[in-house]
Amino acid sequence: MSSNQGGPGAPINDSPGGRIVGGPDAGSPVAREVPPFAVEKAPQPGRMRGMPARAGSALRGALAAAGRFLWRAVQWIQRLVVRRWRTSLQFRTVLTTLVIASIAVIGVGGYLAGQISNGLFKERLAQAQGESSRGSSQVQESFSNASLSDQPRVSTFVKDTLKLLEVGGTDDNRKYLMVKIPKQDSTLTVSSVGSIGITSAIIPDELRQAVQGDRPGQYWQSIELPTGTSGMHPAVVIGSQVELLNTNYELYMIYDLNSAQLTLNYIQSVLWLAGAILLVLIGAIAWYVTRMVVQPVSEAAAVSEKLAAGRLEERIPVVGEDEMARLATSFNKMATSLQDQINALATLSEMQQRFVSDVSHELRTPLTTVRMAAEVLYDARDDFDPINKRSSELLFHQVERFELLLADLLEISRFDAGVADLDVESLDIFSVIHSVIDGATPVAEANHSALSVVTRLRNHKCIVEMDARRIDRILRNLVLNALEHSEGSPVKIFVSADESAVAIAVRDYGIGMSPDALEHVFDRFWRADPARARTTGGSGLGLSIAMEDARLHSGWLEAWGAPGEGACFRLTLPRTRRGELAHSPVPLPPDGGAAAASRNLYTGPIMINTGSFGVVGALGAINPAAATGSNSAAGNGGATYGDHSSGDSSRAES
Repeated sequence: MSSNQGGPGAPINDSPGGRIVGGPDAGSPVAREVPPFAVEKAPQPGRMRGMPARAGSALRGALAAAGRFLWRAVQWIQRLVVRRWRTSLQFRTVLTTLVIASIAVIGVGGYLAGQISNGLFKERLAQAQGESSRGSSQVQESFSNASLSDQPRVSTFVKDTLKLLEVGGTDDNRKYLMVKIPKQDSTLTVSSVGSIGITSAIIPDELRQAVQGDRPGQYWQSIELPTGTSGMHPAVVIGSQVELLNTNYELYMIYDLNSAQLTLNYIQSVLWLAGAILLVLIGAIAWYVTRMVVQPVSEAAAVSEKLAAGRLEERIPVVGEDEMARLATSFNKMATSLQDQINALATLSEMQQRFVSDVSHELRTPLTTVRMAAEVLYDARDDFDPINKRSSELLFHQVERFELLLADLLEISRFDAGVADLDVESLDIFSVIHSVIDGATPVAEANHSALSVVTRLRNHKCIVEMDARRIDRILRNLVLNALEHSEGSPVKIFVSADESAVAIAVRDYGIGMSPDALEHVFDRFWRADPARARTTGGSGLGLSIAMEDARLHSGWLEAWGAPGEGACFRLTLPRTRRGELAHSPVPLPPDGGAAAASRNLYTGPIMINTGSFGVVGALGAINPAAATGSNSAAGNGGATYGDHSSGDSSRAES
């Protein structure tokens, strides 16, 4: 029966190293005689107070600078790792493999180290318990057969008997200590006998209480054994009771386990070194394997980017006959097929463009002759009978429409050939809008649509570097399209500008456009409803030409539409020739896109009798009476602002 505070499972731990403190031999300073002429003058008290403060301030500054440098270095490394994690599949794979392998190596290594430590301790403890049991039995037998009559002989006998315990241990690392149990009266006793450096102070109190309380028991506990200059060694102490001359003693045998600890340290170092080498090998293997897979993918991505940039001759190098080689071969075949098709389409497109250009130029001469003849017949139509008169009118209008179609085809051929250029000059954008509205007024009256302008610009003036002919063509096309599809509802032209851009949005509240129509609205020869009757003629090239004109100005031409809510086309231009657009001053659509917006925003009709038009000052609800007054002012040659019920007028631009 035994009681353990330690136990077989207790690990063997390294002990901190010791050191000798004090004394000249331990590094204490040795006084030296200083000659009289070498004595320096003591510094002044004021300077002595200032020097530590300056030194402390400099030290704090240096530490702060070092801390900032380390923080920046850590942030840089963190950003580098995060960027590599996002952009490199190989880095993510290798790092993930290393993390998982590290967890496995640490877990397995820790488990093996614990098992080896536990097994080694159990083996050494069992060996120590056996030796201690035999040693205490031998001591007790010698004590029982002893016949002693005086104190000196008792002390000598005890020392000689206990010294035999030191030479019987494994590797001669066993020490002993025998202490008299307190509260015993006897004349022939020994208070304490032990090996050199062993005292009762190293024996734990719990172990002493257990040994003192149970005579036949044997108890053990792990301790740290002082070893002089070497510090502390792991050890195990085993205690039991012995009796000499009717006096009970505590007999402890201390086993130094430092040799076992050194063995364990060596085994652990070998395990961790092997784990580190294994991690390096796993990382190298993962890097090599992932490189074999990722490198062809990276090459394919690089070649794909080059193909997308127009370098159709690029191909992936094919190495070997594995899956990656077959992938590269298939990719190259696909690239070759795409190159052939693209080249064929480019050749066909070039032939078509040349055909359109040649036919358009060739038709100009006969068309001019036909138009002259049609004009003669049209001018003399009053002399014809009704049937011939109607035929001459149809001939005249169709020839005129044919001439417009031919002009559009010639313009498209110029864009395709890349010879279209700009005749840029600084003009007021409102002068172009004025010209467009004057030309579109008859169509607005025929469709019973009110045509109006809404602007945020107080002075109704905005200077833009532009080609007036092309901008006029864009706006005229947008306004005529809006009038044709307005179904009699108002058509509004929204104008706004800031320091870098100007925007004109043409908004109608007619039939609107479907999402599919929005995708094709700028395609050539495309019409939303081919069966719909057209009042303004056209070839289906107007919006395509308008888009090309906008691109020549480095501008945007965008469309919005919803069935039943109307449509809106927005033209955004930089105010200078070399300007770049980052935003548009007018939303798309400007009024939020609700069908009720036509009732929430009142604008007066166009005034054509004086060559001017009514302008409303801000986006928002406007008092109709005030707007009417504004229109009358416009009729007198100017435009004024009405009363605003919304707060948008506070954002009016100068």
